[in-house]
Amino acid sequence: MIRNVKTISLALFIASIAVTGCNDNFVNTLPLDQVSGAAVWSDASLAEAFVTGIYAGLGNGGFNEEQLASTTDETQFTHPGRNITTITEGRANPADQGWSNNPHEWNAMYLRIRACNLALENLAKPGFTNTNNIVERLIGEAKFMRAYYYQQLVRFYGGVPIVDKAYGLGAADYTVARNTMEECINFIVKDCDEAAALLKGKSLALGRANEAAALALKARILTYAASDLYDVATAKQKSKAHAAFSKPELLGYTSSNRAERWQKAKVAAKAVLDLASYGHMLNLSAPAAKEDGTTNYMNIALARNGGEKDILFSRSFTNTKQEDGGRQGLYNGPNGYHNWAGNTPITQLVDDYEMMDGTKFSWTNPTHAAAPYVNRDPRFYGSILYDGAPWKPRTADVAAKDPANQIQTGQYEVISGGAKVSVAGLDTRKSTVEDWNGSYTGYYMRKFIDPSPAIVDQNTWQQVPWPFLRYTEAVFNYAEACIELGEDAEAKLWLNKIRFRAGMPALTETGDALRQRYRNERRIELVFEEHRYHDARRWMIAPTTLGRKVGWISIVGTLKAGKTVTLYKYDPTSYDYTYRVIEGDPGKENRAWDDKMYFRPINRDEMNRNNKLQQNPGY
Repeated sequence: MIRNVKTISLALFIASIAVTGCNDNFVNTLPLDQVSGAAVWSDASLAEAFVTGIYAGLGNGGFNEEQLASTTDETQFTHPGRNITTITEGRANPADQGWSNNPHEWNAMYLRIRACNLALENLAKPGFTNTNNIVERLIGEAKFMRAYYYQQLVRFYGGVPIVDKAYGLGAADYTVARNTMEECINFIVKDCDEAAALLKGKSLALGRANEAAALALKARILTYAASDLYDVATAKQKSKAHAAFSKPELLGYTSSNRAERWQKAKVAAKAVLDLASYGHMLNLSAPAAKEDGTTNYMNIALARNGGEKDILFSRSFTNTKQEDGGRQGLYNGPNGYHNWAGNTPITQLVDDYEMMDGTKFSWTNPTHAAAPYVNRDPRFYGSILYDGAPWKPRTADVAAKDPANQIQTGQYEVISGGAKVSVAGLDTRKSTVEDWNGSYTGYYMRKFIDPSPAIVDQNTWQQVPWPFLRYTEAVFNYAEACIELGEDAEAKLWLNKIRFRAGMPALTETGDALRQRYRNERRIELVFEEHRYHDARRWMIAPTTLGRKVGWISIVGTLKAGKTVTLYKYDPTSYDYTYRVIEGDPGKENRAWDDKMYFRPINRDEMNRNNKLQQNPGY
């Protein structure tokens, strides 16, 4: 039978030659699923499609099932087997870098950098007409994306090899040594400057690079460059691993005036602030009302009702293309809504939200401890789902269990059969809805989750964009530079614009006290946006922040005398509530800080391929 098939196939092939043999074009037929390199750079549309493909390296932004927030003191990842604890417990090594969904992986970044280099080389002499200055625009986009991907590498690994050409076959040597941190940052800044100039005044589609994004990326990397971790003298004082490292120039500046670096960061950030068409609700002269503060914050997170003006560069998602980036409600929502509770806020974050009057929250304050979710920073209510928080209508199969539509993460007394019994909340790991998913910490993420009742379970997607760069981040970068340069009044002027928008009172401190208030303000405003991991490291406060043991909340609702509740809902008139912070189960995650984690290890395979690479300290 096999022989007969081969014979028939051979006969058909010969017949096809006989039919087409007189047609010389037959042998020149091009594949229908591929385009040659020469054709790409001879056609404006194909060239644009190539540059568009470079953006694919952005993935889903930060909207992955496992989020960078869970490597910080923002959230804890609920599900086992994803290697996040390799990072949070300080066990990363060149053979196991941790985190199965790694958004900054070395090879992935260099793959996109090579695509940028290919585009830049071919766009230098394009084979198509430069209609509407498309060539300059595409070059600007490619330069911005190259700068962005190098920024990702530098933030995680320190100085990396600068490759500014597309290697082809036949090169004498493909190995490249790491450039210094200063050389890398200068390279990124140069690409940002050139991209901003090329993209200035260009009208670009949503999600593509633009002048504002290029200026904001420059401001970010220069803010990093002036920070403690990037200053060799400071880093050596604060880290034994850095003090013993033989190549400190790979991780920071060995010379240069640090005040000068802060001045450059300040100027770069101010260039973003001077862009008149961006920013949202930063013109208030007094704090917004509490409800308005929450609404203002949510409008930015959801990119709607004017809040989208705060976003300079983002990754969008649509219902017509069902991507994982549109599944944040499923990934992080409560299990009582049939969601997965993936990245759940921890008490260290919740406790850092101030009271409405700007004072610190404290469990030692009896008033705070008795009602910990009352009169908090309005951004708390737009970021965290807590016990008793109002939320969406439950799904049809759960609606009768919770007509009030409130988050339930505690243990409560009810009357059943004439006697008191204790029941677990619908959003706990003992839920009668789902007892396998569910928060350990007692909290859920609200920020970035569309509150629409139509988007409630795992069968629906949402259209909330991921913000890579925000105008507000540039405000923070400007304020930070001002604080470090001793210009406290200017810093407070801009920080209070953010606080007034959120409904919070003005900052009045100076000096180090202002620095600490600024750091907490940045932590709260930019929560879950992948800043905390980098900020805690560049400020070198990771041992006391990222290295802290995870805190959970335990909540018990006890019926007041004479109350006969049969179907639970949050109600302080019927219940006495007790709240107790407990340390998370060390068997699930036992966080510890190791100074080697200030930078990630370069993968063992990459080290084996390239003998010119120097591994990071501690590995």
